[in-house]
Amino acid sequence: MPRLLIVHHSPTASVAALTESVVAGASDEAITGVDVVVRAALEADADDVLAADGYVLGTPANFGYMSGALKHFFDSIFLQAGGALTDDGSAAAVEGGRKPFGLYVHGRYDTTGAVRSVQSIVGALGWRQSAPVLEVLGDVGEAERESAYELGGTLAALVMG
Repeated sequence: MPRLLIVHHSPTASVAALTESVVAGASDEAITGVDVVVRAALEADADDVLAADGYVLGTPANFGYMSGALKHFFDSIFLQAGGALTDDGSAAAVEGGRKPFGLYVHGRYDTTGAVRSVQSIVGALGWRQSAPVLEVLGDVGEAERESAYELGGTLAALVMG
């Protein structure tokens, strides 16, 4: 059965609301035969990543970067999940991404650095961005929840085949 892994760090009500909506969208009744696995960033491991056919990642934007919890997730799984490094130890871009991923980021004032940092790492994992990044600034309203629902449903539909 295809598996969608949702890895998130949801320390605030805003990010938690987006996460709930992503999970609900991935679990929509129109999605059949997909195992939706939800893991907090500090609990997800390389086995979860290797068993998944697609990913949705969620994080707040903290000080112009992804959350420390999501960064810890990447640090913990990177090499086991097939991440590529350059000779100087930085992430190396991998062409022809294999597994689809989506990303949602919540920030008070800016999400740019957080988005860029996640995209840099997943590029070195060889995942392919399969939906526009959901960037939410400020309060999370109905429109943002609907967009998160759509993100979850889109990625689940992609792994469903």
